[in-house]
Amino acid sequence: MFDTLVTHDVALRVDSLGVSFRGVRALEDVSFSIPAGGVSAVIGPNGAGKTTLLNCISGVVRHDGTVELEGRDLSRLRADRRAALGVARTFQTPLVVPELTALENVLLGAHARLRGGWIGSILRLPGVGSDEAAIRAHAGDLLAKLGLARSDARRVDSLAHGDRRRVEVARALLAEPRLLLLDEPAAGLGAEEAGELLDDVGEFARETGMTCVLVEHDVGLVMRVSRHVVVLDAGRLLVAGPPAQVAADPRVVAAYLGDDWVGATA
Repeated sequence: MFDTLVTHDVALRVDSLGVSFRGVRALEDVSFSIPAGGVSAVIGPNGAGKTTLLNCISGVVRHDGTVELEGRDLSRLRADRRAALGVARTFQTPLVVPELTALENVLLGAHARLRGGWIGSILRLPGVGSDEAAIRAHAGDLLAKLGLARSDARRVDSLAHGDRRRVEVARALLAEPRLLLLDEPAAGLGAEEAGELLDDVGEFARETGMTCVLVEHDVGLVMRVSRHVVVLDAGRLLVAGPPAQVAADPRVVAAYLGDDWVGATA
């Protein structure tokens, strides 16, 4: 179902980004670039501004500075316009509709592409055409790929937390984004499950040219799956670069990783 995306050297460019909440500066003069394709990550201590950064990129909150997707300035666009241009995201707590099934929740990710509207497609009302049937089949394939083939007809409120997270990721992938933002996708999953989920996302990225940026606390997982890592500390950029370079940076060790990390990876 995915079409191969046109790629650029740089997928995401953030320049002088800043945001304040009630006079408190949550992000200040943050600038970095994310290479196109594959998985990159944002890490940092609690309160560093990681989720706020994703909120700015996706347009959930207004911000100073510039956000560009593949050379297009998104800075003055609302969240819905950014989504229409290819920005999709998940949240720390999965945002799903509990009364709907897993498949129905995933189909929400294709609402802009359904001629008859997603409600008609979900309820199988008259007028649902072949495009909608293909989208429904693709939604089922995504659930199967993420390990939920036997849960597609179950209400989401009956699923475990980790499975709800998979449903949310599948919904975001169904939108065929150019930029996928994942906020703590491993939360609620075991180490093996988290690794499998991010490996699946990485495979989609390689197949389609999609760029994924994730916020994650599992540093070992981040360093394994990411091609580029951005480190925030107290709302400012600390360092950005390839995983090995970032992990060896004394500023990152001091602010976030700690000496135990250095000893474990030596």
